[in-house]
Amino acid sequence: MTEWVALPLEYAFFTRALLAGVLVGAMSGALSTFVVLRRMSYIGHGLAHSVLGGVAVGLALGLDLYVGAIAATVLSALLIDAVARQRGLHADAAIGIVTTSIFAIGVAILAIVPTRLNVEAVLFGNLLGVERTDLAVAGGVGVAFAVVLLLLFKSLVFTTFDVEVARVHGVRTGAMELTFSLITAAVVVASVRVLGVLLIAAAVVIPGATARLLTRSVGAMLAVSTLLGVVSAVVGLYLSFHLDVPSGPSIVLTGALVFAVVVGVTATAARLGLRAARQDDAPGDEGVPGAADGPGGGATPVGPGRTLTGDRGR
Repeated sequence: MTEWVALPLEYAFFTRALLAGVLVGAMSGALSTFVVLRRMSYIGHGLAHSVLGGVAVGLALGLDLYVGAIAATVLSALLIDAVARQRGLHADAAIGIVTTSIFAIGVAILAIVPTRLNVEAVLFGNLLGVERTDLAVAGGVGVAFAVVLLLLFKSLVFTTFDVEVARVHGVRTGAMELTFSLITAAVVVASVRVLGVLLIAAAVVIPGATARLLTRSVGAMLAVSTLLGVVSAVVGLYLSFHLDVPSGPSIVLTGALVFAVVVGVTATAARLGLRAARQDDAPGDEGVPGAADGPGGGATPVGPGRTLTGDRGR
């Protein structure tokens, strides 16, 4: 076991990938909290598709991968915000229109202009391709994201749950929505090397969905989701190294496995709790026909308690 952990660390490329994975895992995990609560899993999927379009255009023009990716995702975020403001349209329609169009542009350029783009690495992540530039990008985005959370956490949470009420209380909801889109775009760009374009969407949904099953407050959900993102990235990268598979699928499948285990455990715990409650109530109902059906009969239903909701007043 010790060798299984230590052996990959002897290689510089794995050390770089591990550092980048921790940063990307933490960012995608934290972002996942808001993505899940806003019920906007499609935004990560859409912006990830925009990345491919931007990368293709950038490489066709002889530019660096990140230049095209950043330009495409920022442009997508701005256009999504502008289209979503049109009367009768919502964010899902805006994301579908904008990101699919930019993705189509990228596919067309790849078919017309010959490039040295390793499409498989861009789509599924590349453990060997992580360089110092990728670490610098991930680190910069991570710092920016942390600053946004520290300064705007309450406003982001307020806007997440009820846009109209937040606006009444003086929150600049339009600015918050645009900030969220830009941060999402930045995290998507920083995750390209490690996760790949096609799997980024899963990485910004699974940690938050898992954390929501385990927590009852936004703060706790944010902490657990961030931790799950880091754990999935680290374990996934080790599996990628030892099994010789792309890093993106390894990380996503690790997170999905954790989610499946949590679903199974929480569902079992709920069933056992319900069974125990019924057994506790059973002796009091013996010999009293219809006690469970009449007014006041049987056990008093217990509410689910304080839960997180993602409904947004639009």
